[in-house]
Amino acid sequence: MSARSSEQWARRSGVPGQVDVDVLLPTCNRPAELAVTLAGLAGQTEPAFAVVISDQSTGAPGWEHPAAAAMVRVLEAQGRPVTLLRHLPRRGLAEHRQFLLEQSTAEKCLFLDDDVWLEPGALDRLSIALDKLDCGFVGMAPQGLSYLDDRRPEQTAVFEAWDGPVTPERIRPGEPGFDRWPLHSAANLSHLGADLSLQPGEWVPYRVAWLGGCAMYRRDALNAAGGFSFWTMLPANHAGEDVVAQWQVMERFGGAGILPSGAVHLEAPTTVTDRRVEAYDIVLNREQAG
Repeated sequence: MSARSSEQWARRSGVPGQVDVDVLLPTCNRPAELAVTLAGLAGQTEPAFAVVISDQSTGAPGWEHPAAAAMVRVLEAQGRPVTLLRHLPRRGLAEHRQFLLEQSTAEKCLFLDDDVWLEPGALDRLSIALDKLDCGFVGMAPQGLSYLDDRRPEQTAVFEAWDGPVTPERIRPGEPGFDRWPLHSAANLSHLGADLSLQPGEWVPYRVAWLGGCAMYRRDALNAAGGFSFWTMLPANHAGEDVVAQWQVMERFGGAGILPSGAVHLEAPTTVTDRRVEAYDIVLNREQAG
């Protein structure tokens, strides 16, 4: 099910075809950023995908903003099914992601933050990479393009491409692999992509500590690893829920980042201002105690 082009927008089909990817998009109090994120999705051609937006805004849902509403209409005109959900009360980031995961039925699901724009072709690159690598997840770390002139060789030095199959890894604070986390800061991946002289369409899988903002999972692998069901262990105010989920998937199925990253961070102020509780501190401590 390729996207319908503009001359076909008025030819509404009756029943949407099967999709390969569900794009799961949690949003809260970011109507302008949501519009840009949806515009990025409207620029994707392959594979067939559906979009599920779950809004926890304190006021009107973000999709009522004229720009976001227009992008929803574009996606629907292209033949992309769009589901709009309000999910309240707020019970925390992990619970919100688990709710979205439960809406997904496609073989693959992409968790995409509401402040990330994808370049054309990024969704297809992720999907192809997930198929070829046959691991639990792949992702593109969003790049802050205001940092294009800020090279950080001390952070990119930890870059390590996967040589051969992607295999399961255990990542924990203070253990091997955890020190890869600065790799995704600023525009580090953009600099690495330029240094490696990657050609259009070429991509390289690499080892990650974790990868936030834009991660595509094999849905059955994410569910088998427990998804975000650990949300019941956490207070509503927490951060790092994606770290826990990815570590659980990586231990069983492996995971990889994809270079170059076609994901751009909009560099809007964070809506997660209370970061006193890291999800892995609670979940992993419970795991060790058990």
